Amino acid sequence: MTEFVLQPTQEGELRRRVLFWLPAPLLAVGLVALFVGGSFSAAGWTILLATSVGVGTLLMSLIVQPTPLPEGLAPPVSARRALHRFRQFTGLRIALALSTTAIGAAAALVGGGLYPLLAALALALPQMLLAMPTFFTITRARRAMEAWGTTAYLWHALSRPAKVTWPIATPAYRAWRSRRAERSRESMRQKLAERAWRKAVREETENAEEPEVRAANERTDLLRPVVPPTAPPAAGAEEPTEVVPHLGADTAGDAPRATEEDGEEPTAALPHLTEVEPTAVLPHLGGDSAAEDGEPGAGTEDEAEEKRGASGPRATVNRAARQFIERGSGALGLAVRKTRRGHSATRPHPHKP
Repeated sequence: MTEFVLQPTQEGELRRRVLFWLPAPLLAVGLVALFVGGSFSAAGWTILLATSVGVGTLLMSLIVQPTPLPEGLAPPVSARRALHRFRQFTGLRIALALSTTAIGAAAALVGGGLYPLLAALALALPQMLLAMPTFFTITRARRAMEAWGTTAYLWHALSRPAKVTWPIATPAYRAWRSRRAERSRESMRQKLAERAWRKAVREETENAEEPEVRAANERTDLLRPVVPPTAPPAAGAEEPTEVVPHLGADTAGDAPRATEEDGEEPTAALPHLTEVEPTAVLPHLGGDSAAEDGEPGAGTEDEAEEKRGASGPRATVNRAARQFIERGSGALGLAVRKTRRGHSATRPHPHKP
């Protein structure tokens, strides 16, 4: 009996499917009996309804057969299609039997007795037996598929190996096992992470005790000293830096301060703001020269010219400008007119062979 039920073939799989749903009508009888209080009598129309539905489903199970296979199929394709249609036909018969039982249970609850359910059950159990893959059902299905002359190879397809599974129990068990394996993997992952963390902490502690590591830490501390926090600077105060050192209080105090009349303060970048010295271009900025030039009657014009010539090239430029102004604008107009008339001051290019 065990080998008949747990046969690892396609036929055994269909047989296990029918055997799984076979106790369903019996369970329905027990539940309805609890609801109606064990009474059998019920309204006549409810019994008639359950009986008519059961007769209709029984006739469909007896008459309806799988559709014929198309012509010209290869043997592997024919076997695969024959198995698929026979599985659909078995599922249809199981569904018809369960639907008859469900309608009989509903009629029994409405009528208040068990007679409608018992009538439906008497017509549903034969449908379960017809759904069982026996020699009779397989032979009838194979003949129906070969009606158009194509060999079905149904027996060969039903003899193929298949895993031992049950309709609802096997998927539920697989889901439970997958969740359990996932939880175990997650726990193992957490254990490995905790172990790695403990190992890292232990290695860090051991390395910290070595003298070389301590020396390296001391050198690093010297390179990066920790500055203690100080009080926040006052509003508007600025700290001196290497780029602008004069912002400090000490350096700023050493720098010379300008008078209030100048309105500018000398800095390290511009220390000449405190005084102005005479240069070769501006010799008259000196104090002595300015005093001599500003005194009336300091000398004749020739002496002044000599002084200007001795002072540098600035005097020569002034002398040339003064002579040009004394001549008047005629020389300038003449030069302009010559240029306009096309007279060029450059030497013409000789055309030599």
